Amino acid sequence: MLTVNKFIRQGRGLATALTRRASSLALDWDTRSKSRFDAHDSAGRHIAVFLPRGSVLRGGDVLVAEDGSLIRVEAAPQTVLQVSACAEHGTPTDLLRAAYHLGNRHVQLEVQADRLQFEPDPVLADMLRRMHLIVIEAQAAFEPEAGAYGDVQGHPHGHGHGKPHTHAGHGHEHGPER
Repeated sequence: MLTVNKFIRQGRGLATALTRRASSLALDWDTRSKSRFDAHDSAGRHIAVFLPRGSVLRGGDVLVAEDGSLIRVEAAPQTVLQVSACAEHGTPTDLLRAAYHLGNRHVQLEVQADRLQFEPDPVLADMLRRMHLIVIEAQAAFEPEAGAYGDVQGHPHGHGHGKPHTHAGHGHEHGPER
């Protein structure tokens, strides 16, 4: 059994050739949101993952095994509900309203430009259909939002260098860390 206790967010700093040659590990959201689990990678190796508590893996992250080998994390397709606005009778605010109601229920939610995606829940699906939204079941990778205090689209909020930090084109600045 190969032990893993470290990961590199989105493989930052690694040469593309290294990550391309690495074995892969396709995991659903439930497994990727755990800090301890066992799995088998694409090379058939038994992997025991022991990450710091609270760690969440995303598709594209790279695990570093105790022997130095790299394992690319993939978001495995899983059953999800996809919610979209009705093209004929919908309004631009329909998906925003749905996101509000799902967020109010603390649902793990993936937000995309044209749809919302979450793990199946028949009660929530019925609620959204009553709001005249289209709800379908699909097999897809699931990458829910990290939340207001989590890693947003691969960008950790704390910069850790104590200096103001501006993001070109993003219209916001971070002051010194406290």
